[in-house]
Amino acid sequence: MIVLGFDTATPSTAVGLRLADGRTLQARDDPQPGDHPGHATRLLAMAVDLLTAEGLRWSDVDRIAVGVGPGTFTGLRVGIATARGLAQSLASELVGVPSLQALGAPALVAEGRPAVLAVIDARRGEAFAAAYQASAIGGAPDELVAAAALAPEDLGEVIAAANDRGIEPERPWLAVGDGALRFRSELERLAVTVPADSSPLHRVSAESVCELGLLAMPAPSVEAVLPDYGRRPDAEIALEAASAGGS
Repeated sequence: MIVLGFDTATPSTAVGLRLADGRTLQARDDPQPGDHPGHATRLLAMAVDLLTAEGLRWSDVDRIAVGVGPGTFTGLRVGIATARGLAQSLASELVGVPSLQALGAPALVAEGRPAVLAVIDARRGEAFAAAYQASAIGGAPDELVAAAALAPEDLGEVIAAANDRGIEPERPWLAVGDGALRFRSELERLAVTVPADSSPLHRVSAESVCELGLLAMPAPSVEAVLPDYGRRPDAEIALEAASAGGS
C-alpha cells in the first residue's frame, strides 16, 4: 500500500510518502521564527516532488493520512481540507491521525521509553499535551492521557494522571515537541527530561503520520475526518469580544 501522509498542526509542513516496499520519503518546510507558515503554498508542491522522485502518479496513492491536531486553526484547516479533497478526487482511503500521537511515537522508539509526554505550543501561553505509552502488541502508541490545552504550570497534571494509571517509569519522563521547548523550564522543574533544542524528536514526523495512518482503519467518509482544534479559534474569541464591546 502506498500512503501519502502529512501534518500541518504546527507552523511546519511535514509530508511523507510511504512506498509499497516499506520505505518512506519525507519532505519538510520549517519556517524561521516569525515567518508565515507555508502550509497553503508548500503542501501540494512537496507531495508532488515526492511522487515524482519515485516515478509515481497521484492515482498510485492508496491512502491519505493527515494529522488532525490539536494545533493551529489555519494549519489544520488547510491540511484537512487538502486531505479531504485529495481522497475524494483520487477515490483513495482517508485516515485522521492525532498529531500529538505522531509526535510522541518516534520518541518511544528512539529513546526506549515506556511513556512520553507530547507537547505542542498552543500559543496564548498554553500547550496542547497528551501522554502515550508503547503498545504491548507493537501497534500504535496507547493514549494514557487525552490531549488538552493547559497552562504551563498545569503540565504536571498530565504526568500525575498517567502515574495514577500505574505508569511510573524508572527513568524520568520525556517530553517532546515545540511546546516542550517553549516550556522547558516548567517541565524540568517537574524532573521531566527535554531533549536538546536541535533534536528531531521535537518535530512532528511525516513518517510517523504515514505509519500510524497505515495501522488505522480508514474513515467511512471524508466528512468523518475532522480537525481537533483543542479549543475555540482565536478569531471566534476576538469576534465575540468585539461584539460584547460594541454592545
